[in-house]
Amino acid sequence: MSESQRQHLGKVYLLGAGPGDPGLMTIKGKQLLEQANVVIYDALISPPILAMINPLAERIDAGKRRGRHSKLQAQTTQLLIEKAQTNAVVVRLKGGDPFVFGRGGEEMEDLVKAGISVEVIPGITSGIAAPAYAGIPITHRQYSSSVTFVTGHEAIGKYRPQVNWSAIAQGSETIIIYMGVHNLANIIPELLAGGLSAETPIALVRWGTRPEQKELIGTLETIVRQVEETQFEAPAIAVIGNVVNLHCVLSSCRPMVFNY
Repeated sequence: MSESQRQHLGKVYLLGAGPGDPGLMTIKGKQLLEQANVVIYDALISPPILAMINPLAERIDAGKRRGRHSKLQAQTTQLLIEKAQTNAVVVRLKGGDPFVFGRGGEEMEDLVKAGISVEVIPGITSGIAAPAYAGIPITHRQYSSSVTFVTGHEAIGKYRPQVNWSAIAQGSETIIIYMGVHNLANIIPELLAGGLSAETPIALVRWGTRPEQKELIGTLETIVRQVEETQFEAPAIAVIGNVVNLHCVLSSCRPMVFNY
Protein backbone atom coordinates (compact mmCIF):
# COMPACT_ATOMS: atom_id res chain seq x y z
CA MET A 1 0.00 0.00 0.00
CA SER A 2 1.38 3.40 -1.00
CA GLU A 3 1.82 6.30 1.41
CA SER A 4 -0.86 8.31 -0.42
CA GLN A 5 -3.35 5.47 0.05
CA ARG A 6 -2.53 5.27 3.76
CA GLN A 7 -3.25 8.98 4.16
CA HIS A 8 -6.83 8.40 3.02
CA LEU A 9 -7.47 5.73 5.64
CA GLY A 10 -9.16 6.51 8.90
CA LYS A 11 -8.24 5.11 12.28
CA VAL A 12 -9.87 2.24 14.14
CA TYR A 13 -10.15 2.46 17.93
CA LEU A 14 -10.61 -0.78 19.85
CA LEU A 15 -12.55 0.63 22.77
CA GLY A 16 -13.38 -1.21 25.97
CA ALA A 17 -16.82 -0.24 27.24
CA GLY A 18 -16.33 -1.76 30.67
CA PRO A 19 -18.76 -4.22 32.27
CA GLY A 20 -21.99 -2.24 31.96
CA ASP A 21 -22.24 0.54 34.52
CA PRO A 22 -21.80 3.71 32.42
CA GLY A 23 -19.93 5.32 35.31
CA LEU A 24 -17.10 2.86 34.68
CA MET A 25 -16.55 4.01 31.10
CA THR A 26 -13.24 5.88 30.84
CA ILE A 27 -13.26 9.61 30.07
CA LYS A 28 -11.19 8.95 26.96
CA GLY A 29 -13.68 6.33 25.81
CA LYS A 30 -16.67 8.62 26.29
CA GLN A 31 -14.98 11.43 24.37
CA LEU A 32 -14.19 9.03 21.54
CA LEU A 33 -17.81 7.86 21.26
CA GLU A 34 -18.92 11.48 21.03
CA GLN A 35 -16.53 12.05 18.10
CA ALA A 36 -17.04 8.79 16.22
CA ASN A 37 -18.17 8.57 12.60
CA VAL A 38 -18.91 4.83 12.82
CA VAL A 39 -19.42 2.60 15.87
CA ILE A 40 -19.43 -1.18 15.50
CA TYR A 41 -20.57 -2.58 18.83
CA ASP A 42 -20.97 -5.87 20.68
CA ALA A 43 -24.15 -7.46 22.01
CA LEU A 44 -23.65 -6.81 25.71
CA ILE A 45 -23.06 -3.05 25.56
CA SER A 46 -25.49 -1.40 27.98
CA PRO A 47 -28.05 1.10 26.64
CA PRO A 48 -26.63 4.04 28.68
CA ILE A 49 -23.25 3.54 27.01
CA LEU A 50 -24.81 3.30 23.56
CA ALA A 51 -26.53 6.59 24.37
CA MET A 52 -23.08 8.25 24.56
CA ILE A 53 -22.52 7.67 20.82
CA ASN A 54 -22.49 10.66 18.50
CA PRO A 55 -26.09 10.87 17.21
CA LEU A 56 -24.77 11.42 13.67
CA ALA A 57 -22.58 8.31 13.76
CA GLU A 58 -23.43 5.15 11.86
CA ARG A 59 -24.20 2.32 14.28
CA ILE A 60 -23.62 -1.34 13.40
CA ASP A 61 -24.53 -4.24 15.67
CA ALA A 62 -21.85 -6.94 15.44
CA GLY A 63 -22.85 -8.72 18.61
CA LYS A 64 -22.17 -12.36 19.36
CA ARG A 65 -24.30 -14.27 21.84
CA ARG A 66 -24.36 -17.97 22.58
CA GLY A 67 -26.05 -19.61 19.58
CA ARG A 68 -26.82 -16.25 17.93
CA HIS A 69 -24.03 -14.60 15.95
CA SER A 70 -25.11 -11.54 13.99
CA LYS A 71 -21.77 -11.44 12.15
CA LEU A 72 -18.86 -13.83 11.82
CA GLN A 73 -15.53 -12.58 13.16
CA ALA A 74 -14.03 -12.35 9.66
CA GLN A 75 -17.01 -10.28 8.50
CA THR A 76 -16.60 -7.88 11.42
CA THR A 77 -12.90 -7.37 10.70
CA GLN A 78 -13.57 -6.79 7.00
CA LEU A 79 -16.26 -4.28 7.92
CA LEU A 80 -13.78 -2.38 10.11
CA ILE A 81 -11.33 -2.22 7.21
CA GLU A 82 -13.99 -0.99 4.79
CA LYS A 83 -15.30 1.68 7.16
CA ALA A 84 -11.78 2.94 7.88
CA GLN A 85 -11.33 3.57 4.15
CA THR A 86 -14.12 6.15 4.10
CA ASN A 87 -14.37 7.43 7.69
CA ALA A 88 -11.90 9.23 9.94
CA VAL A 89 -12.94 7.77 13.32
CA VAL A 90 -14.14 4.16 13.46
CA VAL A 91 -14.83 2.72 16.92
CA ARG A 92 -14.98 -0.97 17.63
CA LEU A 93 -16.91 -0.91 20.91
CA LYS A 94 -16.33 -4.05 22.95
CA GLY A 95 -17.64 -5.09 26.35
CA GLY A 96 -15.12 -5.11 29.20
CA ASP A 97 -11.56 -4.81 27.91
CA PRO A 98 -10.70 -5.50 24.25
CA PHE A 99 -7.72 -7.70 25.14
CA VAL A 100 -9.37 -9.81 27.88
CA PHE A 101 -11.25 -12.57 26.03
CA GLY A 102 -12.57 -9.90 23.68
CA ARG A 103 -10.87 -10.92 20.42
CA GLY A 104 -9.26 -7.50 20.31
CA GLY A 105 -5.86 -9.02 19.61
CA GLU A 106 -7.22 -10.91 16.59
CA GLU A 107 -8.87 -7.80 15.19
CA MET A 108 -5.79 -5.68 15.76
CA GLU A 109 -3.58 -8.17 13.92
CA ASP A 110 -5.84 -8.17 10.87
CA LEU A 111 -6.19 -4.38 10.82
CA VAL A 112 -2.43 -3.85 11.03
CA LYS A 113 -1.90 -6.34 8.19
CA ALA A 114 -4.39 -4.34 6.12
CA GLY A 115 -2.44 -1.15 6.76
CA ILE A 116 -5.08 0.38 9.05
CA SER A 117 -3.99 2.57 11.95
CA VAL A 118 -5.22 1.13 15.26
CA GLU A 119 -5.35 2.38 18.84
CA VAL A 120 -6.49 0.42 21.88
CA ILE A 121 -8.50 2.12 24.63
CA PRO A 122 -8.57 -0.28 27.61
CA GLY A 123 -11.73 -0.89 29.60
CA ILE A 124 -12.49 -2.33 33.03
CA THR A 125 -12.92 -6.08 32.66
CA SER A 126 -15.93 -7.81 34.19
CA GLY A 127 -13.69 -10.35 35.93
CA ILE A 128 -12.62 -7.59 38.30
CA ALA A 129 -15.69 -5.37 38.34
CA ALA A 130 -18.49 -7.92 38.75
CA PRO A 131 -16.99 -9.55 41.87
CA ALA A 132 -16.27 -6.10 43.31
CA TYR A 133 -19.90 -5.04 42.91
CA ALA A 134 -20.90 -8.32 44.58
CA GLY A 135 -18.70 -7.56 47.59
CA ILE A 136 -16.05 -10.12 46.63
CA PRO A 137 -12.40 -8.97 46.54
CA ILE A 138 -10.54 -11.28 44.16
CA THR A 139 -7.39 -11.03 46.32
CA HIS A 140 -7.13 -10.71 50.09
CA ARG A 141 -4.12 -11.18 52.35
CA GLN A 142 -5.92 -13.76 54.48
CA TYR A 143 -7.62 -15.68 51.65
CA SER A 144 -5.89 -15.29 48.30
CA SER A 145 -2.61 -13.95 46.96
CA SER A 146 -3.09 -15.25 43.41
CA VAL A 147 -5.81 -15.07 40.78
CA THR A 148 -6.29 -16.70 37.39
CA PHE A 149 -8.57 -15.45 34.61
CA VAL A 150 -9.75 -18.16 32.24
CA THR A 151 -12.42 -18.58 29.59
CA GLY A 152 -15.01 -21.28 30.03
CA HIS A 153 -15.88 -21.19 26.35
CA GLU A 154 -13.05 -21.99 23.95
CA ALA A 155 -12.98 -21.44 20.20
CA ILE A 156 -13.11 -24.36 17.80
CA GLY A 157 -9.74 -24.95 16.20
CA LYS A 158 -7.87 -23.25 19.02
CA TYR A 159 -4.11 -23.71 19.34
CA ARG A 160 -4.69 -26.20 22.17
CA PRO A 161 -7.66 -28.54 22.67
CA GLN A 162 -8.72 -27.43 26.15
CA VAL A 163 -7.88 -25.49 29.28
CA ASN A 164 -5.67 -27.36 31.74
CA TRP A 165 -8.15 -27.12 34.59
CA SER A 166 -6.08 -29.39 36.86
CA ALA A 167 -3.12 -27.00 36.64
CA ILE A 168 -5.38 -24.04 37.36
CA ALA A 169 -6.91 -25.82 40.38
CA GLN A 170 -3.45 -26.35 41.82
CA GLY A 171 -1.91 -23.04 40.85
CA SER A 172 -4.28 -20.29 41.94
CA GLU A 173 -6.27 -19.41 45.07
CA THR A 174 -8.92 -17.45 43.17
CA ILE A 175 -10.24 -18.56 39.78
CA ILE A 176 -12.31 -16.22 37.62
CA ILE A 177 -14.15 -17.94 34.77
CA TYR A 178 -15.59 -15.92 31.89
CA MET A 179 -18.42 -17.34 29.77
CA GLY A 180 -18.56 -20.55 31.74
CA VAL A 181 -22.07 -20.86 33.15
CA HIS A 182 -23.22 -23.31 30.50
CA ASN A 183 -20.08 -25.44 30.90
CA LEU A 184 -19.93 -25.69 34.69
CA ALA A 185 -21.06 -29.32 34.64
CA ASN A 186 -17.95 -30.13 32.58
CA ILE A 187 -15.52 -27.74 34.28
CA ILE A 188 -16.20 -28.55 37.93
CA PRO A 189 -15.32 -32.28 37.76
CA GLU A 190 -11.95 -31.32 36.27
CA LEU A 191 -11.31 -28.81 39.05
CA LEU A 192 -12.22 -31.46 41.64
CA ALA A 193 -9.91 -33.94 39.93
CA GLY A 194 -7.21 -31.27 40.13
CA GLY A 195 -7.44 -31.16 43.90
CA LEU A 196 -10.10 -28.59 44.82
CA SER A 197 -12.50 -29.55 47.59
CA ALA A 198 -16.18 -30.03 46.82
CA GLU A 199 -16.81 -27.47 49.58
CA THR A 200 -14.88 -24.75 47.74
CA PRO A 201 -17.10 -21.64 47.55
CA ILE A 202 -18.24 -20.37 44.16
CA ALA A 203 -20.19 -17.25 43.21
CA LEU A 204 -21.90 -16.56 39.91
CA VAL A 205 -22.47 -12.87 39.16
CA ARG A 206 -24.92 -12.14 36.36
CA TRP A 207 -25.06 -8.76 34.59
CA GLY A 208 -22.31 -7.49 36.88
CA THR A 209 -22.33 -3.74 37.69
CA ARG A 210 -25.71 -3.21 36.02
CA PRO A 211 -28.96 -2.48 37.91
CA GLU A 212 -30.20 -6.03 37.17
CA GLN A 213 -27.12 -7.66 38.74
CA LYS A 214 -27.84 -11.00 40.46
CA GLU A 215 -25.62 -13.35 42.45
CA LEU A 216 -25.85 -17.07 43.08
CA ILE A 217 -23.63 -18.40 45.90
CA GLY A 218 -22.82 -22.07 46.43
CA THR A 219 -20.04 -24.63 46.46
CA LEU A 220 -18.50 -26.72 43.71
CA GLU A 221 -20.69 -29.58 44.94
CA THR A 222 -23.99 -27.66 44.79
CA ILE A 223 -23.70 -24.95 42.14
CA VAL A 224 -24.75 -26.95 39.06
CA ARG A 225 -27.94 -28.03 40.81
CA GLN A 226 -28.55 -24.45 41.97
CA VAL A 227 -28.17 -23.14 38.42
CA GLU A 228 -30.73 -25.66 37.19
CA GLU A 229 -33.18 -25.00 40.03
CA THR A 230 -33.03 -21.20 39.72
CA GLN A 231 -32.64 -21.18 35.92
CA PHE A 232 -29.66 -18.90 36.36
CA GLU A 233 -28.58 -17.64 32.93
CA ALA A 234 -25.59 -16.08 31.25
CA PRO A 235 -23.98 -13.59 30.91
CA ALA A 236 -22.21 -14.25 34.18
CA ILE A 237 -18.78 -14.41 35.77
CA ALA A 238 -17.85 -17.30 38.05
CA VAL A 239 -15.62 -16.65 41.07
CA ILE A 240 -14.11 -19.69 42.78
CA GLY A 241 -12.17 -19.60 46.02
CA ASN A 242 -12.38 -18.65 49.69
CA VAL A 243 -12.70 -14.94 48.83
CA VAL A 244 -16.33 -15.75 48.01
CA ASN A 245 -16.96 -16.08 51.76
CA LEU A 246 -16.52 -12.31 52.05
CA HIS A 247 -19.70 -11.78 50.01
CA CYS A 248 -21.82 -12.09 53.16
CA VAL A 249 -19.71 -9.44 54.87
CA LEU A 250 -19.31 -6.94 52.05
CA SER A 251 -22.38 -7.36 49.83
CA SER A 252 -24.15 -4.51 51.64
CA CYS A 253 -21.32 -2.25 50.45
CA ARG A 254 -22.24 -2.65 46.79
CA PRO A 255 -21.51 0.54 44.80
CA MET A 256 -24.38 2.58 43.48
CA VAL A 257 -25.15 1.98 39.81
CA PHE A 258 -26.06 5.20 38.06
CA ASN A 259 -28.63 5.39 35.28
CA TYR A 260 -27.41 8.04 32.83
